[in-house]
Amino acid sequence: MSDTNKEVVDLVWGIPSGGGVPVSLFRRWSQGFVFSEAERSALEQFEGGPCAVIAPVAATLMQHRNQMHGLTYVLCNLTEEEQRTVLCSTLSEILESACLNKTQAFHLATLPRAKTTDSSDITDSHPEPEKRTLRTVEELREAVLSLYDTWKNKFGVLLFLYSVILTKGIENIKNEIEDSSEPLIDPVYGHGSQSLINLLVTGHAVSNVWDGDRECSGMKLRGIHQQASVGFLTLMESLRYCKVGVFLKSPKFPIWILGSETHLSVFFTKEMALVAPESPSEQARRVFQTFDPEDNGFIPDTLLEDVMKALDLVSEPDYVNLMKSKLDPEGLGIILLGQFLQEFFPNQDSVIPDSFPVYHYNGLKQSNHNEKVSYVEGTALVIGFEDPMVRTDDTPVKRCLQTKWPYIELLWTTERSPSLN
Repeated sequence: MSDTNKEVVDLVWGIPSGGGVPVSLFRRWSQGFVFSEAERSALEQFEGGPCAVIAPVAATLMQHRNQMHGLTYVLCNLTEEEQRTVLCSTLSEILESACLNKTQAFHLATLPRAKTTDSSDITDSHPEPEKRTLRTVEELREAVLSLYDTWKNKFGVLLFLYSVILTKGIENIKNEIEDSSEPLIDPVYGHGSQSLINLLVTGHAVSNVWDGDRECSGMKLRGIHQQASVGFLTLMESLRYCKVGVFLKSPKFPIWILGSETHLSVFFTKEMALVAPESPSEQARRVFQTFDPEDNGFIPDTLLEDVMKALDLVSEPDYVNLMKSKLDPEGLGIILLGQFLQEFFPNQDSVIPDSFPVYHYNGLKQSNHNEKVSYVEGTALVIGFEDPMVRTDDTPVKRCLQTKWPYIELLWTTERSPSLN
């Protein structure tokens, strides 16, 4: 194995003490990008593990089609030629996002030509990829399209992942990951890390989901620095293990990857009002929360001036002191988020409609009815307050979505709610 290939394998799988990737784990990841027969625009996942690549690709594929033709087209059955075009366009888009500088080269990991066309002679041992270098975006798109058979065959998912890593640069990824000794794929359970998910969604392999960077004991903890095209919500936030920032919670398109403890699925809708530009109050909430990294709902009054400056509010010392007295009349030394927003950004009505059609995608065959991967359709109700007259079952999907819309209710057209796992 070449030194470069070894570095890629070590970054993805770690350095196994037994000297190799466990065969059962590698076999679970050994699949291509395959479209469902039941839902010809939905990608299938055969076993647990590769959702960390398949779900971001599926979400970006939906975004790409939505951007080009609208949601109705996302839900249409695709011809094989349309599948080829949309998948390759999606893979190219993710590779372009991973390239730090568009003047740099793109790199594709491919198998020797004989093995891309005949997967029957490929064993479960790790194949030796070849690296193909492209100098321009046009060359990249043309090459990705020409390799469609590679992407849909046995090692397509892994070869694409390796291509993203080579294009991004191994050292660049190590510099962004919080713990560079942590592999992108868990060597025991086979789950993708948050760094891997972030790399495919944002182009940056940071380990956290909050907005911006934070300091902790003199160490910089990297987060998300700009609005993502597709979003990310996680059940872990409902359990208070983390808090997703606005850049992932409020993406450019109404498509969210949903994370459970062990799996990724996708929630999407055509309701663009859900991703309208950030309102002044939403911006204020986001900025305030960057000064409240522990999500206490308040900041020390000594930080009020910094928050007001960051929001371009009047921040003269006398005025800041006046606001301190008004917002903290009891002299507790803290400024509450709610009172801050009410003072500076009162009476801002939401533009979100009360109800809208929604869809859920889970690529894992066994998580779908009759093991046929297809979209589950439903209606979301976002009332803005708790209404005892409108109460639906408490499900993991609902709890995940409540981290963005606290009073959301979901009515699905199927007898059972879609699975987050």
